[in-house]
Amino acid sequence: MSNLKLIHIPKHIRDLSISSNLEDNLRRQYGLRSCRVIKGDTVRVMRGEYSGIEGKVESVNTQSATLAIEGIQREKIRGGKVKVKIHSSNVTILSLNLEDKYRQNMLQLKTSGQSDKKLSKRMRSVRKEKGKIKEKDQ
Repeated sequence: MSNLKLIHIPKHIRDLSISSNLEDNLRRQYGLRSCRVIKGDTVRVMRGEYSGIEGKVESVNTQSATLAIEGIQREKIRGGKVKVKIHSSNVTILSLNLEDKYRQNMLQLKTSGQSDKKLSKRMRSVRKEKGKIKEKDQ
C-alpha cells in the first residue's frame, strides 16, 4: 500500500487509512487500539532505516498516507536537506495532540462506551452547537 496513491478513494475513507497504533498507556487510557495521526502528535518510528526515532508530526499527506516527522531528514546529492516521508503504518503514537475540539469529543465519547449510533447522533449535535456559536459571534 505504500506505493499505491489513494487518489480515487473518497476522503472520508482515505482518512481512515492514515491511522496508527497507540502506545500501551494510551490504549489503556482511551480504550482504543489505533487512532488517526494528525499534525502535532508525537510518534516513534518502528520500522525501516529510521526506527527508534521520536518526533512531532509536521505534516500529513492524505493521498499517500505518509508523515513528515521533525528530525528525520536526508541529505540530497547537491547538498540540500529534504524531509523523509514515513508511512503511517510504520509509526506508533506516543502522545496525542488534543488541541482539536472534535478529536477531544470523539475520544471522550468512545471512552464513555457509547454505541456508534449514539456517537454519530452526539457528534451531529456538537457540530450544530459549533454552528450556533459561530452565528452568535458574528
